[in-house]
Amino acid sequence: MFNNSFTGKKVLITGNTGFKGSWLTVWLLKLGATIYGISKDVPTDPSLFEELNLRDRTTHHELDIRDLATLTDRVAEIRPDIVFHLAAQAIVSRSFQDPIDTLSSNVMGTAHVLEALRRSAHPCCAVIITSDKCYDNVEWVWGYRETDRLGGKDVYSGSKGAAELVVRSYLHSFFLGSNIRIATARAGNVIGGGDWAVDRIVPDCMRAWSQRLPVAVRNPRATRPWQHVLEPLSGYLALAQALMREPSSVLGESFNFGPGSEQNHPVARIIEDMSPYWKFRHAAESYRVTAGSSFSESGLLKLNCDKALHLLRWLPTLSYSQTIEMVATWYYAYYEKTASMNEFTIDQISRYEAEATRKGLQWAQ
Repeated sequence: MFNNSFTGKKVLITGNTGFKGSWLTVWLLKLGATIYGISKDVPTDPSLFEELNLRDRTTHHELDIRDLATLTDRVAEIRPDIVFHLAAQAIVSRSFQDPIDTLSSNVMGTAHVLEALRRSAHPCCAVIITSDKCYDNVEWVWGYRETDRLGGKDVYSGSKGAAELVVRSYLHSFFLGSNIRIATARAGNVIGGGDWAVDRIVPDCMRAWSQRLPVAVRNPRATRPWQHVLEPLSGYLALAQALMREPSSVLGESFNFGPGSEQNHPVARIIEDMSPYWKFRHAAESYRVTAGSSFSESGLLKLNCDKALHLLRWLPTLSYSQTIEMVATWYYAYYEKTASMNEFTIDQISRYEAEATRKGLQWAQ
């Protein structure tokens, strides 16, 4: 996989205790990397990080990226070959409750990671992960391209757009012609086993269904481009590989990673399609519609991923039905205690790799 680009490499993951960070950790361990993690805490209970015992399988530092001095010391100590920056305040509803925390985490936190890399001056490739919500979303029917306007009408979206601007300014001020190579990645509506964050439809379903209750749904008609967590992670890894091997084509660039348009479905559809795996006789029994949310939510947000195809030869791997099956069965195995979740998780990664190989995707070589 990835032409063995990560074998023996020292990889630093900020936000390693989160949902995506934990899946990325497991995959990179499988690929032969040595993993260092930086996170201020374990964000959920239950936690995929704790369930898979990743604290004992990596070198973990409990550290808030807003502490620049300590972060700089850790980066200088680790001297990573590759950095994946995922640490962020990732919940839209929380940005309405505490906008300053969101801005300080997502904007200044990103600036601190870049500053720590600048001060270390150690050769390094860094993939900075923001979000599809960095775009100024006017809810048009075609996908946003990397050159479309950044922005957002809420604090969370604005923080992600601002993080992109911070990366761009650091690139042109300090990193062009240096031994630090950076690029940004944008993805959204990622689903998969082990996500227990608040105000996300799949974790909400699983918490309710594990108690044999219908899930409360705010906006069943809201449409999202659903993708399994391994899809954008394969993109992040492909981008890091390109920064190491073909930097001239990707240095300083931004990339969208999302599913095909056929995987844009309303919330009600994904609930109805997951419910049979949880033994519901009728999909209507699996959810109930409640009053709308107290904060503004976009109804439609799509990404155009042609740039990733052209420059990275990246395409999504899973069909919609494969995505639903992998998500629903992971949680069912967890709550019903039918399998070792570490083995189950690694098996899902192996199945994903095998499907990518079968499709002849370039990164699966």
